[in-house]
Amino acid sequence: MLFNTWTFWAFAAIVIPLYWLLPFKWQNRMLLLASYVFYGWWNWRFLFLIAGSTAMDYWLGVAVNSAAPPRRKRLVALSVAVNLTLLGVFKYYNFFARELVHALNGIGIPASAPVFALLLPVGISFYTFQSMSYVIDIARGKTQPARTFFDFALYVAFFPHLVAGPIMRSGNSENGRGLLNQLENSRIYRSGDFQLGLFYITSGLFKKVVIGDNLAPLVASVFGAPVNQITGPECLAALYAFAIQIYADFSGYSSIAQGIAKWMGIDLMTNFRQPYLAASPSDFWRRWHISLSTWLRDYVYISAGGSRDGQLRTYRNLMLTMVLGGIWHGANWTFLAWGVFHGALLCIYHFVDRDGQRKTIHDYPFGEALLRMVVMFHLVCLGWLLFRADSLGQAWDMLHLMTHNFVVTPLARTILQGIVFYAAPLLVFEYWVERRNDLTSLVKTTWIYRAAAYNYCMLMLILFAAPTKHEFIYFQF
Repeated sequence: MLFNTWTFWAFAAIVIPLYWLLPFKWQNRMLLLASYVFYGWWNWRFLFLIAGSTAMDYWLGVAVNSAAPPRRKRLVALSVAVNLTLLGVFKYYNFFARELVHALNGIGIPASAPVFALLLPVGISFYTFQSMSYVIDIARGKTQPARTFFDFALYVAFFPHLVAGPIMRSGNSENGRGLLNQLENSRIYRSGDFQLGLFYITSGLFKKVVIGDNLAPLVASVFGAPVNQITGPECLAALYAFAIQIYADFSGYSSIAQGIAKWMGIDLMTNFRQPYLAASPSDFWRRWHISLSTWLRDYVYISAGGSRDGQLRTYRNLMLTMVLGGIWHGANWTFLAWGVFHGALLCIYHFVDRDGQRKTIHDYPFGEALLRMVVMFHLVCLGWLLFRADSLGQAWDMLHLMTHNFVVTPLARTILQGIVFYAAPLLVFEYWVERRNDLTSLVKTTWIYRAAAYNYCMLMLILFAAPTKHEFIYFQF
């Protein structure tokens, strides 16, 4: 089910009221059943995969909790190995098999490998990382095993965030309340949850349906065209549009997920904090896909040594972390290059501007803050070129066009006009939120401002909803 379909909202209209009518001991079981219906609606066969992965990590968590240190490490390694093998088979096997065969044939060694017609399970990268972190955190003493298998199964499959995050932790952390902790304790209807949920859902649908889905065909018209049929300004406009599209699409999903969970008395972590107002690469990753960036920090960067063993190892660990973050997104050299690019940015900024690593735009004079923000936005856009392109060759050709072909066409103007019409109000709103340093500032203003904002969003959803619905971009990851 997609959040931007009537089917899902009919599903939610049944599940949420029923949830509040049931006593606590039945709420989780009903939510688990609903979550499996939600996931199975896409392809019921993959229910066996998520159920099997859940069962394995549940029993490994129990075993890790009571095991001696040497055996504990082996059990954690087993969880990591099995989960990464699942990802490897479904997500990476065909790609690397083809590349290996191509490389061997290129040096004169005849080779072949079987290629399988595998359908990538939606959300597998999210729920495997969440399940792995549970076992690792038990071994580290940061969380306790789930009280029952059903509670843990719901922690893995909770439908609002199942297919595109955020990647939640089991226990409480700096990123908010642990999801498993919340599921194991009774929930009560809290004053203000409906208003917050409405804000998250309305803003999320606006970002996805109005901004993301309207910009999607404009972006595709350029990235899907032969390079000899597009111009530099078209490439640049499409790149700006994609930067807005992917942000609106992904943060829109996260906002809707937060809102639906909030209507059930459950808090999901915030996954985005005005990322295009970042002053540096480290600031960007504290604002973009926060659940993944903190996961990579805690389980890859810090585990590899972090910044404890000198500058060279710090650079190595930064690069390793971002390369793995790039590969996490998919089996394509473009994602690997995207990870290398962001790793290089982190290393360069760390070397040149060590004092600015933990600063935001508020810590600089206005002129310097604006300059840093503009530079960082364009560096991120350069990375999006690698991310969106079908191949490294296409990314290079489009970059070449941007620096050699300056013919402004009607298509380039149309794309820029689309960005201004659909996205400019959101960008202004986000700057206002950034200045107030409160993501829920709108909910706390007077009713007339809330009414104006909600009416604007609803009118745009009615009058300017994209004619074609698109899947959320991160469903493919």
